[in-house]
Amino acid sequence: MATDRLGDMRLFVEAAALGSLTAAGRKLALSPAAASARLIKLEAALRTKLFERTTRQLRLTDEGRFYLQQCAIALAAIDEAEAGLQASQQEVRGKVRISASADFGRHLLNDWLEAFSRQHPQVKVALTLSDSMSNLVQDDVDLAIRFGALRDSSLVARHLAPNWRVLCASPDYLARHGEPQTPADLARHQFIVLVTGAGPLNTFHFRVDGQARDHTVAMEQAWETNDGALARAWALAGHGIARKTIWDAADDIREGRLKVLLSEFSVREAGVYALLHGTHYRSPRVRVLLDFLVERFSHATDELLHDIEAPRL
Repeated sequence: MATDRLGDMRLFVEAAALGSLTAAGRKLALSPAAASARLIKLEAALRTKLFERTTRQLRLTDEGRFYLQQCAIALAAIDEAEAGLQASQQEVRGKVRISASADFGRHLLNDWLEAFSRQHPQVKVALTLSDSMSNLVQDDVDLAIRFGALRDSSLVARHLAPNWRVLCASPDYLARHGEPQTPADLARHQFIVLVTGAGPLNTFHFRVDGQARDHTVAMEQAWETNDGALARAWALAGHGIARKTIWDAADDIREGRLKVLLSEFSVREAGVYALLHGTHYRSPRVRVLLDFLVERFSHATDELLHDIEAPRL
């Protein structure tokens, strides 16, 4: 074969993920001219145009989208075979890069990673905590733990556990301001709002008499932060009502430090997911970490959530 088809496929997949042939070439140690030449040769060999090119971006053609799916399957199979051989020959080692939300990362995940490190001392951890959704490619992340549905179909999603969000407040706050009985009562309350890179999470969703209802918090009246752990601390301090994942709030609810509000109007949500690149999932250290997290979430679901009522709607 006159061309390195496997290398060309990797270049194509990286270019599609990064939206830039230059960036893909840089990642694979190719000059812009070499990357461009290889893509042209690949398209010529396939007799198919894979990208619509402009000066600003690459856009996949319909044929390119189909080829991308097939390349991902082929490369994943090759990487899995190589990873399996490596795993059978040596101890799992290297650095695994993880992204998680701030409160969960500090509150639970850090302790879990300590236990993981004791089991696999040759694996080093790089942990990024952010309440904004990570771009796994741009942020160089192997595995992201996220609460919610998968939006990027190019990633592998592994369901880890159930999840729902609760409105909650401290007993001190409720003693001073009263407890809302319906979503309409929220209009007279104070709030703590988490702000992410996509904007403030200040709209709450409910079901009232079978109908969808929303409440949007006026930001000029709210305490706001981009740190979920600080939002929970402010709720504990009585500054207002906060919206938290049940994983972040379960201990405080059980111990009476926070009280769940309007639970009968809550709606079901997507669970907790591990998001991975198809290829990164195959590396031994990432695969071992994922297996560890699946087990930890299973145990924690039984321990933390067994006596807390989940939404029925």
